[in-house]
Amino acid sequence: MAILEILSAYLKQDGHDIILVSNGLDAERELGSVDVAILDWMLPGQSGVDLTRQARVNYPNLPLLLLTARGDEDDRVYGLKSGADDYVVKPFRPREVMARVEALLRRANVRDVITLGSLMIGAQARSITLEGTDVPLSRTEFELLLTLARHLGIAFSRERLLERVWGPEFAGTERVVDVNIQMLRRKLKDDLDTPIFIETVRGYGYRFRDDA
Repeated sequence: MAILEILSAYLKQDGHDIILVSNGLDAERELGSVDVAILDWMLPGQSGVDLTRQARVNYPNLPLLLLTARGDEDDRVYGLKSGADDYVVKPFRPREVMARVEALLRRANVRDVITLGSLMIGAQARSITLEGTDVPLSRTEFELLLTLARHLGIAFSRERLLERVWGPEFAGTERVVDVNIQMLRRKLKDDLDTPIFIETVRGYGYRFRDDA
């Protein structure tokens, strides 16, 4: 648990939103809603290596960092061949893990331009075009769209979207998510009854269609 708490503190200090779990089964449920996964080889319930294999099939673009006490060459090769993008041996310095996380995120952002049908999202340029025409979005609208578009077909609760886009300290209600989705849909010419991009998950939240 100490490692979890230390890494969580460093990640938060670096401005990352985190989902903290302590076993493999809970981790499996969260893989589709994160930008990078840090997995311990010896997770209870389901090992980090098994999760890595599974994630590589279900979420092929998800950056995966494997933590382990197994430091010999054969174990490193085994972990990387299981699908991990990087491998850190315990004991380690938290700053080393942070640097590797940033490197994985930069590498993932090489796929900077996300193309979904007639919609193009420039993640680093923070640009949106629809049918070749620029679409001006507010910072909040852009972050909301990017969060959903990076996780096609994954339903986000309103609570989760509040945490990721507005931040854990935001004191407003979940209604602000609905209002911003409404404005976003209007700018994307997305019809509520037959949406091309953003679907409502009744009683829960929203997801970006995986066939857009």
